[in-house]
Amino acid sequence: MKKLAVITGFGGINAAGRSAGHHAFRRMIFDSLSEQDQQTTLAALGALMGTDDRDAILEGSLVREWDNVDWDAKAVPFHEAFKDEEGTQCWRLTHRRLPVQSAGQMPKGFDPAKLYRSRHHPRGLQMAVYAASDALGSLGIEWETLCQHVGPDEIAVYAGSAMGQQDGNGHGGMMQSALMGKRTSSKQCAMGLSEMPADFINAYVLGNVGKTGSMTAACATFLYNLQLAKDDIESGRRRIVIVGNAEAPLVPEIVEGYNAMTALASEANLKKLDNKGDNEEADFRRAVRPFGENCGFTIAESAQFFVLTDDQLALELGLNVLGSIGDVQVNADGYKKSISNPGIGNYLTMAKVMAATRRELGEASLKNSFVHAHGSSTPQNRVTESHIYEALAGAFGIENWPITAVKTFVGHSLAAASADQLTAALGTWATGVIPGIKTTEKVADDVHQQGLEFVLQDKQVDSEQLDVAFINAKGFGGNNASAAVVSPTRTLELISQKHGTDAIAAWSQANTAIQSQASAYDSRMVAGEIEPRYLFGENVLGPEDLEITDTEIRIKGWDKPVVL
Repeated sequence: MKKLAVITGFGGINAAGRSAGHHAFRRMIFDSLSEQDQQTTLAALGALMGTDDRDAILEGSLVREWDNVDWDAKAVPFHEAFKDEEGTQCWRLTHRRLPVQSAGQMPKGFDPAKLYRSRHHPRGLQMAVYAASDALGSLGIEWETLCQHVGPDEIAVYAGSAMGQQDGNGHGGMMQSALMGKRTSSKQCAMGLSEMPADFINAYVLGNVGKTGSMTAACATFLYNLQLAKDDIESGRRRIVIVGNAEAPLVPEIVEGYNAMTALASEANLKKLDNKGDNEEADFRRAVRPFGENCGFTIAESAQFFVLTDDQLALELGLNVLGSIGDVQVNADGYKKSISNPGIGNYLTMAKVMAATRRELGEASLKNSFVHAHGSSTPQNRVTESHIYEALAGAFGIENWPITAVKTFVGHSLAAASADQLTAALGTWATGVIPGIKTTEKVADDVHQQGLEFVLQDKQVDSEQLDVAFINAKGFGGNNASAAVVSPTRTLELISQKHGTDAIAAWSQANTAIQSQASAYDSRMVAGEIEPRYLFGENVLGPEDLEITDTEIRIKGWDKPVVL
């Protein structure tokens, strides 16, 4: 049997809060939680936001009006062109209100820059350090201990961003420097590169000397990188892969760019949706309305990272089994009328992961599944994506197929969007709740619904019987990707079939200590006691730290060699 790519840890940060421990997910289903779980969720968010006020915590999280950026969305600087009395072209600085007044921002008051020595780091890299550190903490085992069980080149990191780092410390500052009368710094060009999240966590969080890289594919970027991670582990080339994305696009220029494409939910169009007058306030909390009457997506920031290992390593060390990656498929759209219009590629990716699920897990597992839709909240997407699900539900004989969309809560974080979806899928297996698309009051009339169940309110499910979550992404330019993620229960069944019940019993015993350490980490994070892991200038390696022969290279600090 092939090796399994097992999810053994994850962490991150988005508008719903910190991902590890399923805290961000519980914010999404807050009204469905017990009183005790609500208090834990509030405490976790409060630690990020620096407050214990319940109303402030709830109002300052999820999609909302601008409140956690270092610029004023109601008075953005703007150079206006005019001609003087002699007809000479001149410019004057003025200010204007952005047409878009809502976003999926980090919880109000949270600033990753304050948590470690982050001087000159663009926000996306700050978020990457925080998220990767959170993922490592969730493992329940020290990273250095885990690494000693594999060769130095049996580790890989796939991470990046779609837009690059565009704030003042990245490419944004580099491009603006002359206009603003400032000096371009030596860091802005390098730190703005789109693959820099991987480079940063290699150098300052992990000390990784194995494979590294990033594949960029617009809104499907995370799933493209997840496919690389899965293939690496299944082939045996790597035994540990860190995969994720960090996207920080909440700068005025990027917001203006997407708005110019009429892609975003503007303040004016939100008012039109709700028949509100010019002097009335738009409902920014409901800016994202997947598969309902909507007017565009809501841009967001997020950083999410997952630790994947092969099944043998998970068994050997008693690592948590949070699920596994069943299949990931990527297809382009072919010839198109417009680079931004959807095409046929997403039919292919979804159909292939569904067929692979039926082939590898059986008909029952395919039908005991649910979908985390791309659900971007645009009028075009609600029609085209729903038709894909309707057509495939009919082809595969699926009835009442649950469809949800977490952009409802956290907005559209571009490269990290599917990573947000995956964290939510893991949350369903942990809590037995599929989050409802609660901002959508009614499915739009033009949405295809045959064989589908659009989950508009939180849905209680038996997570032991829900075998598969399908994660779907439709990106600009024809970048389509879909993934089948296998539940923890079904993953353990697959591991048992491969390794035997005795191996599972030994794993279960070893996992007790892992769970205890992961829980202790989470408690300390909620208490605000742990800073991100940032090892700047520590354990730096040079040629003198290598022992080289024609068969292997030994590296200082590693028990196992790189075998040549």
